[in-house]
Amino acid sequence: MGKVSYYTAEGLKKLRDELNQLKDVERPKASQAIAEARDKGDLSENAEYDAAKEAQGMLEMRISKLEETLAGARLIDESQLDTSKVLVHSTVKIKNQVNGAEMTYKLVAQSEADLKTGKISVDSPIGKGLLGKQVGDVAEIQVPNGTVKFDVIEIKRD
Repeated sequence: MGKVSYYTAEGLKKLRDELNQLKDVERPKASQAIAEARDKGDLSENAEYDAAKEAQGMLEMRISKLEETLAGARLIDESQLDTSKVLVHSTVKIKNQVNGAEMTYKLVAQSEADLKTGKISVDSPIGKGLLGKQVGDVAEIQVPNGTVKFDVIEIKRD
């Protein structure tokens, strides 16, 4: 079995919706495209048929990967999580010790990560460095050009 990942109800629903879309809409479209290409004659010289088969293979691979992810997905009961330290689904405010820049991130599963909305993966260097920290702790995070130190200012749950 694949790796266990923890999701919010919203994140899990998004995964299931995408899987249903691929199975119920995209898969029949791919089959139809193959059937139409097959009807056009000689398969040995039919680029349209080859492209449709390749697209179907990619689709089936994506479906398989999503099914594997969902098999290892676990729903988080956020009311049971400790708010005194950084865990998955914590929103953390940190301050860079060097330049004083403050940032706020929510730690989420890798498939839910979206830097534009402030959601970073618990598997990212910053995510790993923050896990288990408490307000007042210093997180030392390895980045390509050395180590960056962040003060943990605030931890909350939404």
